[in-house]
Amino acid sequence: MVTRVSATPLQGSDHLIHLIGNRDESLRAVGKAFGVKIRIASEGFLAEGKLESVEGALRFFDELSACVDDGYRFQPNEIATLARTVARGGELRLADLISLRVNVPSKMRYVIPKGVAQKDYLDAIRECNCVFGIGPAGTGKTYLAMAMAVAGLMEKAFSRIVLTRPVVEAGERLGFLPGDMQDKVNPYLRPLFDALHDMVDYDRAERFLQRGDIEIAPLAYMRGRSLSDSFIILDEAQNTTPEQMKMFLTRIGAGSKAVITGDITQTDLPGSAGCGLIHARDVLGALEDVRFIHFTERDVIRTELVRKIVRAYEAHRD
Repeated sequence: MVTRVSATPLQGSDHLIHLIGNRDESLRAVGKAFGVKIRIASEGFLAEGKLESVEGALRFFDELSACVDDGYRFQPNEIATLARTVARGGELRLADLISLRVNVPSKMRYVIPKGVAQKDYLDAIRECNCVFGIGPAGTGKTYLAMAMAVAGLMEKAFSRIVLTRPVVEAGERLGFLPGDMQDKVNPYLRPLFDALHDMVDYDRAERFLQRGDIEIAPLAYMRGRSLSDSFIILDEAQNTTPEQMKMFLTRIGAGSKAVITGDITQTDLPGSAGCGLIHARDVLGALEDVRFIHFTERDVIRTELVRKIVRAYEAHRD
């Protein structure tokens, strides 16, 4: 057991509160993640534990302090998630995650990957024009895809964002629902809108929708189209049939990028239909131009409770 002091001296109270959180909740979370006892001393953070863990925890706080100096702000739950990621990530450091930030035009200013799988996912989206994100709820698959889409639209890398989702619950028959097309599909695309409004203020998002810069459509309305110069997100892809998935993938036109997300453990399809997401993984897995990123319960970042729920269901299924 060793005791070390951080290399970065503590600054004012405003700076410190962004590091340790109210009632020291961030401080305790970092200590738990690295398996060390950590407290504040006059000369800086004081950590006690195994040498490697102590050095990791103090390096994390040094890098976190530099991020706060640069204007980054994190909620305690975010710091806890980042600390767990760095603690178990081998050579992965907080600076590595920060370097992959996605800039968005909202008060958030940026979206940062909070795990190794999220890091790999963002790398894949940047490098490939067709990316599948497969895994349980709460892993950030849809949220990160939306962040990359918004960033691409703002940087004029794409002329529009196309959001689509299979409407299995309504049998792809939307006529009985009230309102126009947007009103009909809104309930099914609500998760995508929630992510969008996190990154773009409401008025700007409405202007994007009115101008067609952001388009929403149920998957059934994709047939026969060619989507060029677009960032396309297919959400809840576990509810596509193999035929629907093939139809969607063959819509990808020149200058477009497609991200397909889904959780193969939560399909709403009838048993005889077959899952298009599983089928695509089997058919396209060997293609170099297509990337599959798999998330597990270890990558759940929504809440600790959601992580435990996913883990319990995985254990029960096994």
